[in-house]
Amino acid sequence: MSHEEFPTDRPAVVTCGLPYANGDLHIGHLRTYVGGDTYARALRKLGQKTAFVSGSDMHGTPVAVNAEQEGVSPETFALEWHETYEATFPKFGVDFDNYGHTHDATNVETTTDVVRTLEENGHVYEKEIMVAYDPKEEQSLPDRYVEGTCPYCGAKARGDECDEGCGRHLEPGEIEGPVSTITGNPAEYREQTHKFFRVSAFQDYLAEFIDRLDGTSNARNQPREWIEGELRDWCITRDMDWGIDYPESEESGSPEDTRSGDGEGADDLVLYVWVDAPIEYISSTKQYTDRVGADAYDWAETWREGGEIVHVIGRDIIQHHTVFWPAMLRGAGYSEPRAVMASGFITLNGKGFSTSRNRAVWADEYLDEGFDPDLLRYYLVTNGGFQQDVDFSWERFRERVNNELVGTVGNFAYRALLFAHREFGGTPETPLSDEVRERIEVAQADFAAAVNDYSVREAGDAARALAGFGNEYIQRNEPWNLVDDDPERAAQVIRDCVQIAKAVAVLFAPVAPGTCERLWSQVGGEGSVHDVTVDAALESPASDLDEPSELYEKIPEERVEELNAKLEARVAEAEADTDDGSDSDTTETDIDFDPIESDRIDFETFQDLDIRVGEILEAEGIEGADKLARLVVDIGVEERQIVAGIKQLHDLDTLPGTRVIVLANLEQAELFGVESNGMVLAAGEAADLLTTVGDAVPGERVR
Repeated sequence: MSHEEFPTDRPAVVTCGLPYANGDLHIGHLRTYVGGDTYARALRKLGQKTAFVSGSDMHGTPVAVNAEQEGVSPETFALEWHETYEATFPKFGVDFDNYGHTHDATNVETTTDVVRTLEENGHVYEKEIMVAYDPKEEQSLPDRYVEGTCPYCGAKARGDECDEGCGRHLEPGEIEGPVSTITGNPAEYREQTHKFFRVSAFQDYLAEFIDRLDGTSNARNQPREWIEGELRDWCITRDMDWGIDYPESEESGSPEDTRSGDGEGADDLVLYVWVDAPIEYISSTKQYTDRVGADAYDWAETWREGGEIVHVIGRDIIQHHTVFWPAMLRGAGYSEPRAVMASGFITLNGKGFSTSRNRAVWADEYLDEGFDPDLLRYYLVTNGGFQQDVDFSWERFRERVNNELVGTVGNFAYRALLFAHREFGGTPETPLSDEVRERIEVAQADFAAAVNDYSVREAGDAARALAGFGNEYIQRNEPWNLVDDDPERAAQVIRDCVQIAKAVAVLFAPVAPGTCERLWSQVGGEGSVHDVTVDAALESPASDLDEPSELYEKIPEERVEELNAKLEARVAEAEADTDDGSDSDTTETDIDFDPIESDRIDFETFQDLDIRVGEILEAEGIEGADKLARLVVDIGVEERQIVAGIKQLHDLDTLPGTRVIVLANLEQAELFGVESNGMVLAAGEAADLLTTVGDAVPGERVR
């Protein structure tokens, strides 16, 4: 691994977090996979040798629980969903080089080898622990077979994670007031021998690793609380009959041994799902090498010899990818990740996705409505920073499609190429102007900078902005008025515009692969647009051009009304069928916003708030405080010291120069011995700092 700018001479692998093989995909899930696909395509555009891999997570208690409810084996249940995902992802242009699953022979073999190596290197030990047990059913209760109260924050929690509270990973035996999710019986704790991975031995390494990790700032900052605090060892076995057997020794069994879920060997331990799940990244890359040959792509060069490993995940699994996983890789002699890109969640009309209430836009539903997959890809990739939470609504979807894809990208490409075809029969024979060459070079540089900044949004914006320049350029020069009076000037303008259209096809292809393949063909590009690098943006277009077709169609307002009506009807029907109205099976994107305050303030009260634009001058963590940072903020008339709870959520070194919104007349306070004189405003649990989109200067009032 290097931290050189892409492209490097080392092979890269981009992975996406494995989806649990236990339910339909909706657009909340797709954000990570579309983001990963876009990033992998963008790396290739820079000339970086890249593999894009993932797979289905077949093991773990969610799969076992759902399979039991349906009366089938976990293997049968999980394989059906795996095959569904394998067929669905390509429909959205998510083009994995290999998509495997954790139950296949390659992953079983790789997992067995990794765990044996960890044990041989002294990183695994046995320990007696207390585990939940259902005395009436006489069975152990691993992971999500048990629920109770988080011992750290008091929120309702499941067996391995406080998913509704502080988000901590929980070890077996930590849940307070355990209850069996199978029977509803109160559970008790009983002593049992399990295997533990010595994560604590890697604390110094992890502290250095997190400082050099690239990617989104939330992936670096969120795990610091664990890494810099008391880093405890990790229980890596479970007492259940579905998963990969713990490999006691070379003689204990062949690598193909896994628990089928049929009840045999139920007393033996299987590996915790978070051991074999990330190892699938390695296994899937191995399978890609097996298919294309080591000369084309060598998995060992990436995973064993310091390749460029980039993980694209949801932010709810940051801890697993920045604490447990790099420690496992280190202990087993593998390369460490270069970057982790952690996405925010997606809400639907301001509410969380809910499977029980059918409050979701399902992947197959979107396709059945006849929408181009590239429209959704564009919305997911460019609607906010990757680590920010994003709200989806059909209204906003229509607005962005009509204004940005139809009105900017599509409008420019069609009018430019149609004029070229009708008036010149193709690309006019004149050199590219310096102005347009320089503007395309800026777009190429912006695209490369976005890739190296791990920003898929800015990569997409580089291409869209170039199309916007094309619209402005053609409108400013009005070639339709020059054809008769100044044909040479008209030819120059259209020659430039065809080149811009070709550049847009190249640079926009990672975001909108299907659309840009069509646009590439319209500008006479040879082969596939996905096989060329950014340099092709300045290669001369074909001389002869056929009549183009429009890339996008406007979405009429009545379609939005129709789609909203369908969603509301589904939710109402599902709620009527739900006894208690609870969202017991909500997905990882469940974020229900607080209700709007019913008590309103008058305008005079609002005017009492002195809200100013500020600029952060200094930012540093407060010693002894996990979450607090000391900021020095220029608010125009003076500089203020403000304490903000953003230490774990932002890369403090990057904040100086950031424009923020400050409540200036908040009464002073002292936090951890540091005086705070004001409040920096931020949104959501991710502390998304509020700022301006224009050129407001420090000191200007917010009205």
